[in-house]
Amino acid sequence: MKKTFLITILVLFTVAPSCRGSLSLPAAREISTNRPSLTAQRYSIAANQKTEQQAFGGYLPQLSASHSSLFDKELSINESAHTLSLRGSQLIFDASGPQLQTKIAELTTQQTTYAYQASSSEMFGNSVDDDKYQRLTTPMIPVSPYGCAKLLAFNLVRHYRAAYNLNLCNGVLFNHESPYRGSNFVTSKVIKTAVQIKKGFKDKLILGNLDSYRDWGHAKDYVRAIKMIVDYPEPKDWIVSTGKNKSVRDMCEYVFRKLELDYKKYVIQDKKFVRNEELKFLRGDSSETQNILGWKPEITFENMMDEMIDYWLKKI
Repeated sequence: MKKTFLITILVLFTVAPSCRGSLSLPAAREISTNRPSLTAQRYSIAANQKTEQQAFGGYLPQLSASHSSLFDKELSINESAHTLSLRGSQLIFDASGPQLQTKIAELTTQQTTYAYQASSSEMFGNSVDDDKYQRLTTPMIPVSPYGCAKLLAFNLVRHYRAAYNLNLCNGVLFNHESPYRGSNFVTSKVIKTAVQIKKGFKDKLILGNLDSYRDWGHAKDYVRAIKMIVDYPEPKDWIVSTGKNKSVRDMCEYVFRKLELDYKKYVIQDKKFVRNEELKFLRGDSSETQNILGWKPEITFENMMDEMIDYWLKKI
């Protein structure tokens, strides 16, 4: 039996005045491969080259490393109509508001469609279990418009999976970084500016809350997890995280020390970079993902920082 896997990364904007009720549907790229149990399995990746590819550290192409041919008829996107169609099923996004209408058509008997939704740890907000971890059972109370939009998509996937017996899954990914991360994100901002200070181009680094804690992993490890998730036969939801966290202050201290600098002499806090409702602490429990899928993070926080430091030392 043929199986089609759709890895779809959707960016929902539901409350910002300038884009209320709109949905970004990036261009799709489709790739295929073979494995012994299947004649062919097809992976469809929806990724915006400037945003989602950076978010996943440029490692999405890894999924296609051993794939031999491209397909362009499995998935079609009409951005102006906010419509995504996949073979026998059609998702219709209503641009007039944050409502999502879905029209389910009969799927062919020869093919099963698997869809992956890129969820986010931002959905948890400041909810954390007593042991200081977040899991799928932890209450999700987001504290940002982004987190709210992600929670909507997360719940819609769950609803349509249950209501229509569709093969849909959520991957709740905690922060994932790489040298390709945009410099407007705090990891790249800290490292890039620290290198600029080391080389004499800047004399200070301006940040917001230094005591926010994040569970930072490497994008390379997380894309490996995505591949395992879409290969798993049962559609369900997963946590992808390292289970360890560091504060922004910890990161500054490590990066500046590697560059033989004292971060306290250069880092300045500015309230304009502090969120109105701060997300204080993220640390995910990915034990189920590790136990069932056999996945585990291989790149440490320190190795990831070193890789990003080397990247900016060569680039600047």
